[in-house]
Amino acid sequence: MQRWQRRKVANRIPNNNHDETLRIELFIARLLRWGVVLSFVIVAIGIGAVIVTGQTGYHQISLEDTNSIVRYHAGKPDFPNSLGDVFDGVLALRPYAIITLGVLVLIAIPVMRVAVSVIAFALERDRLYVLITAFVFAMLLLSFAIGEAGG
Repeated sequence: MQRWQRRKVANRIPNNNHDETLRIELFIARLLRWGVVLSFVIVAIGIGAVIVTGQTGYHQISLEDTNSIVRYHAGKPDFPNSLGDVFDGVLALRPYAIITLGVLVLIAIPVMRVAVSVIAFALERDRLYVLITAFVFAMLLLSFAIGEAGG
């Protein structure tokens, strides 16, 4: 076997640590790619439903009256503004709720990437990066909790 052939064969022999890291990076890449595709499909379904029905699914907002989109409405808003409202609206097939679900999926993708990164760094036994990434993940979750509590 020639020297260049041995080097080529040696490059194909998986290094356990490198192989695991590559596998995790590919998983993260697939997560990001398919998450964006899923988000796009959900938003496209919601937009398609708005176009087909001509309705948003909520009374305060009407496509025929563009001023209704920007007009101030006193009281509780008649569109999804919490996770419960979004899921209830999706179950009722309300187009704006479906669009909002797609946006929420898009927001969740980077958060999932951070969560997977915590696991990846833990598998690599890189304590410093586990701590840093876990802190970032905790701050993301805290910001969501504060935002939800604030309304």
